[in-house]
Amino acid sequence: MKTINVKSVLKIIGLTLMITAAFIIFCIPVAIIYAEPIAPFLLAFVTAVVPGAAVYFFTPSPIHEKITTREGYLSVTLGWITLVLAGSLPYLFSNTIEGFTNSFFESVSGFTTTGASILTDIESMPRSILFWRSLTHWIGGIGIILLVIIILPTLKVGGYNLFSLESSLKHKILPRTKSVAGVMLIIYLTLTVAEIILLSAGGMDLFDSICHTFGTVATGGFSTKNDSIAGYSGYIQYVIALFMFLAATSYVVFYYIVKRSFSTVTANEEFWFYLFFTTASVVVVTMLLLTGTERSFELAFRHSLFEVVSTITTTGYATNDYTMWPQAAYIVIFLLIFAGGSTGSTTGGIKMARHLITMKNLKNTVIRLQHPNAITPVKLNHKVVPDSINSLMSVFIQLYIILFIVGTLIMVISGIPADEAAGASAASISCVGPGLGASGNMGNFAHFNGVSKYTMMLLMIIGRLEIFTFIALFTRSFWKK
Repeated sequence: MKTINVKSVLKIIGLTLMITAAFIIFCIPVAIIYAEPIAPFLLAFVTAVVPGAAVYFFTPSPIHEKITTREGYLSVTLGWITLVLAGSLPYLFSNTIEGFTNSFFESVSGFTTTGASILTDIESMPRSILFWRSLTHWIGGIGIILLVIIILPTLKVGGYNLFSLESSLKHKILPRTKSVAGVMLIIYLTLTVAEIILLSAGGMDLFDSICHTFGTVATGGFSTKNDSIAGYSGYIQYVIALFMFLAATSYVVFYYIVKRSFSTVTANEEFWFYLFFTTASVVVVTMLLLTGTERSFELAFRHSLFEVVSTITTTGYATNDYTMWPQAAYIVIFLLIFAGGSTGSTTGGIKMARHLITMKNLKNTVIRLQHPNAITPVKLNHKVVPDSINSLMSVFIQLYIILFIVGTLIMVISGIPADEAAGASAASISCVGPGLGASGNMGNFAHFNGVSKYTMMLLMIIGRLEIFTFIALFTRSFWKK
């Protein structure tokens, strides 16, 4: 096997720096409108664009040159790390977040659409910084869509060949990457504009509408308020809940809706499983709140709907402190942290397709126990799931649990209480944001020590890159010629 083409990797890193710098510029008009300093953004822009342009334009390798699978893995991982490093610059230059560790934490959490924060008083922050903080969600969200629908399947990364089971989507995407990416971007922009309009119509000011929309369509969760969404009306909460649900729906479904292939949409088992799972979870938590608290039915339903959808979709917005709920409801929320939305959405977590295939495997195992000679292939959307993909699903879930346990142990050893360590580990690898205890959905991670913060950041990046992409870099075979 030939050596890795470092020039191609550097070219992509340079491009990533320039794109990040271009987005930083969008914060300058916000700073001007609210009479805030623009120097931090100018310095951040120059610091990112100069080395980015130098690497991109002076590296003798065409960007369209075909890269190998190993180069793809390396480019995706290093590109994401470069993105979050550059994203921490506005925080550092503005001195609004103390120290590199905290600035880097907020940037990683933003771009990975996790939503975990070290800020204790969000409303005291400059508007331009809050805008950048929310914008990192939006950038990370569209990056994830392109990553999991277009890039990872071409690299044959763990289980993402599932998209080839969706009619002829794989055949449509690979030869026409630009056109498909364009459709995905239009869908993303449409959801963004629609939510901004609906939130503004409900009385939320334009700035907050934009920032909360960025956090919703990217399933991120950064709010401009200390109490997240709790202070807004029921209308606002229902609108955000709806868009959180839509944002965690596979963009493959949206793609076929745009193409008017409705039969393909109705045949999408993952979507219907996602709808059923979410509905069932809302019903269970609503009943627990009705029987265990003094809430009215509407309030119990609204709190249940919002927190369940927020957790399943890995958004992390909050309308009510779930750490104060009846213990059974609290445990349900913790378990939902691992759920995740649909494959091919901005959400994190294990994802509905993997849960569905695991259930089908369980069903087949029971059948084989009764009928040893039965041939029971696992099917998804009426297509047989190849054994290679099926086994990767199991390995993914096993790695997911192992990383969760390891992350929890590291944080416990570093001095974090066990319940908070478990919540932080689960919330990080699932890119959910809020955890348990003092770092729950109305809390933050400011009190975490450096070891725990870096553990969380590593888990966020690993979870966002779907585990295999990151872990592959640490295998001996990856670096062999």
